[in-house]
Amino acid sequence: MRLIVAAPLVAVMGFAGLALTESAHQTARASDLGLLAQVGVEAGDLAHRLQHERITAAYLLAEGSTAQQETFAAAADATDAAVAHYRRQRAKLPADLDAGRAVLAHIDAALAGLPPLRAQVRTAAHASVSAMTFSYRIVIAELITLRESVTLGVVDARIADSIRASAALSKAAEAVGQQQVAVLRAITAGQLTPALQQDITAARTAFTESGLSFLALARPGWRAWWEQAGSGEDAVALQRMQDEVSRAVTGSQPRLGLDAWVTATQRWSVRLAEVRQRVDAAVLGDIRVAHAEQQRRTIAEAGAAVGALLLTALVTWAVARRITRRLRRLRDAANTVAYDQLPQVVARLQHPDSSAVDPDELARRESAEALEAASGDEIGELGQAFSAVHRAAVRTAAEQAVMRANTADIFIHLSRREQRLVDAVLAQVDRVEQDETDPERLQRLYTLDNLATRMGRINASLLVLGGVGVGRVRHHDVPLQQVLQAAQSQIEHYVRIRLGAVDGDVAVAADPVDEVVHLLAELMDNATGYAPPETDAWVTGRSLGDRVIIQISDEGVGLTPQRRQQLNELLSRPPAIDVAAVRAMGLVVVGHLAARLGVAVQLRPGPRRGTIAEVALPATMIRPLPPEEYLLSPTRPSRRAARTATVPPVVDRGAPLPAAADRAAPLPSAGRATIDRSLPVAPVFRPAAPDDAPTEELVIFHQVNHWFQAHSPNGGNGTPWATPADDAWRTAARAEAPEVVTTTSSGLPRRQPQQQLVPGGVTVPQQRGTEHRDPAQVATAMAAYARGVAGRRPMLTNN
Repeated sequence: MRLIVAAPLVAVMGFAGLALTESAHQTARASDLGLLAQVGVEAGDLAHRLQHERITAAYLLAEGSTAQQETFAAAADATDAAVAHYRRQRAKLPADLDAGRAVLAHIDAALAGLPPLRAQVRTAAHASVSAMTFSYRIVIAELITLRESVTLGVVDARIADSIRASAALSKAAEAVGQQQVAVLRAITAGQLTPALQQDITAARTAFTESGLSFLALARPGWRAWWEQAGSGEDAVALQRMQDEVSRAVTGSQPRLGLDAWVTATQRWSVRLAEVRQRVDAAVLGDIRVAHAEQQRRTIAEAGAAVGALLLTALVTWAVARRITRRLRRLRDAANTVAYDQLPQVVARLQHPDSSAVDPDELARRESAEALEAASGDEIGELGQAFSAVHRAAVRTAAEQAVMRANTADIFIHLSRREQRLVDAVLAQVDRVEQDETDPERLQRLYTLDNLATRMGRINASLLVLGGVGVGRVRHHDVPLQQVLQAAQSQIEHYVRIRLGAVDGDVAVAADPVDEVVHLLAELMDNATGYAPPETDAWVTGRSLGDRVIIQISDEGVGLTPQRRQQLNELLSRPPAIDVAAVRAMGLVVVGHLAARLGVAVQLRPGPRRGTIAEVALPATMIRPLPPEEYLLSPTRPSRRAARTATVPPVVDRGAPLPAAADRAAPLPSAGRATIDRSLPVAPVFRPAAPDDAPTEELVIFHQVNHWFQAHSPNGGNGTPWATPADDAWRTAARAEAPEVVTTTSSGLPRRQPQQQLVPGGVTVPQQRGTEHRDPAQVATAMAAYARGVAGRRPMLTNN
């Protein structure tokens, strides 16, 4: 009810306030106009005094007599008195006055320069008359400009025209003064130069234009004052002198007396000043009348606004009591729908099983009935309209949920079909690689292999956007270094990835290892894609006890703080599946994987330049790796990464362990020189002799084997120490020279199943009890099984 009453009151008060504000503003503007007009009047008087001081200064520089000194001093005193009057009136102006502010500042600066100018006139016997008169001319021009600027913001056209007419009189007086000085300079110089002739003509033209402007704007009585000032013997004598000057030939001496010319022009200036003062007085009277009228109008509008407010309050109170209760019921029902029912429906539609929802049925079931009984007024129509909006909102949310679920299913099915094709391509590439011996063609096959691997990563990204896992069924944890190398093998610029310090005593759990590899591959791809091609991206992985920190740093141009904050927000809260998510799939996929795995991913600025992508694997995803498993775990990349990145070294059995500097050399990439990119790690395996089968034995086995052999005192071998594991050791020793039974069509030895099986080396897995399996994990496992079946190799037979 308060709102119903307050709204019309506020509206009426707003309109009344606007009207009163405008009236008050006009009243204040009328007051400011009166003050500014008074300053303009003082500026006109000061301009007249400066014109008189200018002619006396020019006369003094021309004659230099004592009488002229006294006349100049008297003129300067009169000017100082006019300056004092002007400054007193100038101080009354408000500080926030915009009109004429710049002109007032210029006038203040010009008036401050009068004392030095006067000192120059008194002391410089040969000072330039033209320079001196020009300085006075600048001050007078600023004063006339101030008189013209008074009309800015004046609403009353009659008052504005009156102010312009008064300013035209000041311009006419200044034109007379300029003609006065130009003729004086010609008389004292003894000839009429072309420049002086031009100044005289310009001054007479300006006087004529100013006079016509005044007559066009002046009132009839003011025109009579102008005619009276231009009549009489003094005016006729001045006109004869002006005609004489106009008839003078350039280069001749004007036939005028200096005293007569100065006296005649000064009398004419005084008459013009008298007309200007009468006009200014009339203008000030009109401004005062307008100010008083505006004050009365403001008071009347204020009374009318108060009456309107009282009437509005009474009418509004009478209407509000009838509709308050209905509005309260409608408000409570709308709040229940908006804050309880609708959010609950939208939350249920976020579940993955929302694809089977019927939007129309759900809208009919979940939407509320009419919030207000049907009636002919607007409140009843509002309740029915809100119920319709609720139904439309529920139906739209259901349709969006179904569309998202269907889109995700499309991604999943297309990705899995495409993945089967990619696996088939990889299988065919593997078959061709086995029999290929040409290095160039082999390098092309490796490039094709890498392209297919990257296509597989894109398919995996579509699966992530579809809301399912990308992992295969694995039963063993994977060392951290192998995880990084697997991610490296899935990007285009894998040769630019350099592994730094990587802790070898930690492994990634078997279940999430494929998704971790996918996440790291996306970050490595970004690091190499947004950095100069001649730079490398460094990857480090360190264990901090309760988590593992993986950092991927590049040397690109980096990100602005605003852009980095946006990307970090995207990583922490990835958007739902849409077109934008597919276009910017890399970091969106990283965000979804991070949310699924509980991994923290953050972008930070590099120490000098570039960007660091930091991945924090939680304790639930990492496993400790015993030292013996760390030594036995291969430190080279996976099969595809190894054949596209490095070649393992061949070590002689009799040679000592190679130094850390003996690194594997990568195969040259197309268009790039050979660069050493393998880790400085000593080999753990010892390859067999070149003529043996490609099997390996541990170096540590060869070094500690003599510990378990007894030696006779004479240097020969004594009775050997027999243990139950001797059969296993002998079987392992026979692996150095395997027996070749059959060969393939290309001449390679055919592997005999379980021929080199070491007794006791295979552990029978323990039987597990009945356990619950996640349907999503089962679907992922079956998809992995399907990919394996589709990508199987055909059995090769000898012909």
